[in-house]
Amino acid sequence: MSLIHSFFSAFLMYTRIPMPQVEWREENRRYSLCFFPLCGAVIGGLLLLWRWLCTRLGAGELLFASVGVALPVLVTGGIHLDGFCDVCDAKASCGDRASMLRIMSDPHIGSFAVIRVALYLLLQLGVLSEIDSMKKALSCALCFVASRALSALAAVTFRSARQEGTLMQFVTPAHRRITVAVGILYATAVAAGLLLTDWLTGVAALVGMAASFVYYRIESYRRFGGITGDLAGYFLQLCELAGMGGVVAAGFVKGAFV
Repeated sequence: MSLIHSFFSAFLMYTRIPMPQVEWREENRRYSLCFFPLCGAVIGGLLLLWRWLCTRLGAGELLFASVGVALPVLVTGGIHLDGFCDVCDAKASCGDRASMLRIMSDPHIGSFAVIRVALYLLLQLGVLSEIDSMKKALSCALCFVASRALSALAAVTFRSARQEGTLMQFVTPAHRRITVAVGILYATAVAAGLLLTDWLTGVAALVGMAASFVYYRIESYRRFGGITGDLAGYFLQLCELAGMGGVVAAGFVKGAFV
């Protein structure tokens, strides 16, 4: 039952998909991070279905991209995008570590967050408008799984900036060795899937996501003293954009030399 309850807890927390309610106890969240990448698999699956429908119906790339931008927000309720906004506000303050952590705890949104999330969504729209085939869509779909696998790995291996908060409610009860092993398994499977789908596209996507992971580690430790739930959301958004950006960049490279 622990595994089933952990599965439900993961989807109840990180998606808006209806699930049976489970009691908010630590033992019910012991393996939740192991199921976190499956939330990304749902988003990726919906993106693939939407790409297929657009192709069959002859829908334009702007319509595909617009719905593609909305899908992750609709599935997750915007929980990760909320973290992205909080971190943007904190970093824009140019304050010390304590003040930035305090800003991230503030439920209000600042003007810098609005500006940067608008730019982020605009970039995501542009990237998705270049996803004109099922093969590219599959590569992008895998990025949603990879970002969450890397996020789960970071959650149990990176230092935490504070000992309370939503992230710690999942990290504290987590079985760390199993979470790391499962996270590595997910990451390996995604890497294999990307490379088998198209090796150049796969390499570009993996490089982009790996770079965002390294940036996450360096920036979180340097400016915040560790990671938080908001920083985890910030990373997840950057990782997805970097991975999908790699897919598009690889397409441009192949087009230029074919």
